[in-house]
Amino acid sequence: MVTSRQVELEIGQRLARLRLARNVTQATLAENAGIGVRTLRRLEAGEPSTLDTFLRVATALDLEEAILSALPEGDIRPIERVSQRGSERRRASPASERATKSTWTWGDEVDD
Repeated sequence: MVTSRQVELEIGQRLARLRLARNVTQATLAENAGIGVRTLRRLEAGEPSTLDTFLRVATALDLEEAILSALPEGDIRPIERVSQRGSERRRASPASERATKSTWTWGDEVDD
């Protein structure tokens, strides 16, 4: 299982490699992203950062489409639309409503 810390490290390393592959200095990228150089260094080092900082750097590197394509749209499937009479969900149900009664048993029951 991958931890959030490992993901942060990998994202930072990938951003640094991409920046270097495009021959862009940290100072230039930070300026284009509207952040400080120290903030960019922390992001590239995989240190905790804000989503805003990440998105600013990603935008400065022209990665918006790559980020959006990594996340599924979450469109409703046609069969679900029919069963829900054309309406899409606006919120998730609480866990207690999603729980279904199981038909599975331990086998302790006696059926005589």
